[in-house]
Amino acid sequence: RLFLILFSFGMTGVISLLFIDYQALMTIAPERVRPDTPVITTSLKLLSLIQPALILALAVFVGVALAHRVGLSAPFAEALAGRGDIRSALKRQTLAGLIGGLAGGASVVFVSLLFRPFLSFETLDRIDKLGKLLPLPTRLLYGGITEEVLLRWGFMTLLVWLAWRLLQRKRPGPTRVSFISAILVSSVVFGTGHLPLAFFLIPQVTLALILYVIIVNSVFGFIAGYLYWKNGLEAAVLAHMLAHLVMVFGSA
Repeated sequence: RLFLILFSFGMTGVISLLFIDYQALMTIAPERVRPDTPVITTSLKLLSLIQPALILALAVFVGVALAHRVGLSAPFAEALAGRGDIRSALKRQTLAGLIGGLAGGASVVFVSLLFRPFLSFETLDRIDKLGKLLPLPTRLLYGGITEEVLLRWGFMTLLVWLAWRLLQRKRPGPTRVSFISAILVSSVVFGTGHLPLAFFLIPQVTLALILYVIIVNSVFGFIAGYLYWKNGLEAAVLAHMLAHLVMVFGSA
């Protein structure tokens, strides 16, 4: 039941990818569009959901199998699955999520402002266009829910478990070093994962662009990882959703 609940939550974000206007996104980098580039039809959009859905299923499975072994949890989803005290579970997540979301969103806006003098006008223009073309439901659902299930529940949990089993087998559970290392690695991997899109949209690759993409996408990951560790998955989800709202209004 926990697998089905978390997979269903994550699929709301995957389905929200249908809201993206890919034809409009291509206009950001017209030099990348070839004459034989196919029109993105509804059928192609639906087919494109298969891969993220499979990756999501794998991440949920990993988390369900390993989270409790290393002391991590998804209190609200677990309360739903076990018919526990849902209100109490959600209450535990709310305050931490609100604080983390405000701090995370403000941090992303601050880092973006710091990098603006080092990025060209064309680069900034394309970044701004990308932000405006990404639908808010997709940012909230895919960014807020699906990415947290993938990065925290799946990937970070796996990293903590591997660090424990490979490096600290004699200990009854993972140490703080394991959790902090997993938070850092999962955040940087998430930031680095945005580079291919950045390179596609912005042909003139510079060191400033690379650092900007990695840092601005990693900075919130540190906060979300800590929230997942100390409070639970839903605190990270709430914080991620709120951070996107802060970023939207902060860049308006």
